[in-house]
Amino acid sequence: MRFFLVFSFLFAAALGANAADAPAAPAAVNPLAADGAKLEKLAGGFAFTEGPAADKDGNVFFTDQPKNKIWKWTTAGKLELFHDAPGRANGLYFDRRGQLLSCSDADNELWQIDPRTRARTTLVTGYDGKKLNGPNDLWVRPDNGVYFTDPMYARPYWKRSPKLQQDGQHVYYLAPDRTAPRRVATDLRQPNGIVGTPDGKFLYIADIGDNKTFRYEIADDGSLRGKKLFAPLGSDGMTLDNQGNVYLTGKGVTVFNAAGVQIAHIAVPGGWTANVCFGGRAHDELFITASKNLWRLKMRVRAAE
Repeated sequence: MRFFLVFSFLFAAALGANAADAPAAPAAVNPLAADGAKLEKLAGGFAFTEGPAADKDGNVFFTDQPKNKIWKWTTAGKLELFHDAPGRANGLYFDRRGQLLSCSDADNELWQIDPRTRARTTLVTGYDGKKLNGPNDLWVRPDNGVYFTDPMYARPYWKRSPKLQQDGQHVYYLAPDRTAPRRVATDLRQPNGIVGTPDGKFLYIADIGDNKTFRYEIADDGSLRGKKLFAPLGSDGMTLDNQGNVYLTGKGVTVFNAAGVQIAHIAVPGGWTANVCFGGRAHDELFITASKNLWRLKMRVRAAE
């Protein structure tokens, strides 16, 4: 997950000033879409949308990091402001207790936000006595252990040095007791998107710096082993469906089956596609955060969990 100060310039140059208003690609290019489904723009006018995550009811929460907001798209089809000071939240994920976890980048921390009270608990403030580079994306495994990526994207609002804080860009694991994070992957250039299987056996990590996505086996103690190349494509955000297909983002949404074979692509207007998740009452609607907009596509498949 990321946003860059140069995004608006780069994408305007590449796509033209009217790219954000271009017609959506027909759903026919995606065999996983429901019959007759079309990509639907739900909301726009944001600075940069990111981090969608659905609660158990199917309401979708997403961030506008430059404006420091978390928004909620309800199953009733309404857009509501959920939080107006979430610490520059980037990636979001609901844990097994229904708490919203946030990669809050203002001070490079991992937060827990109570959906009912909005009360915040800071779970991670750093590693080895130093600040993190900038927690970016996260996934919660069945026992409530948390994996999160920590790449380096300098932010204009940081009061700290914009230089790398850790000795590299790594992946961390926070055990269910939430005591202290430990490193579990140190051989990636720039880890970004991350998602695991519902049974807690496998973890997918996108190395956007190397333009590759890898699959790891998850050990009971949270460590990772058996690293294998899954797809020759990096990703910003990621999700899984109930057929084991993996959804990668960047230039639209590219879908790979569990064997790592590309089976679909969803073209998304408006420049960079940052992230994706399933939501809606039946969890069979694909929500896509792309630059200034929030999109939705009705699917034949549903969320993996």
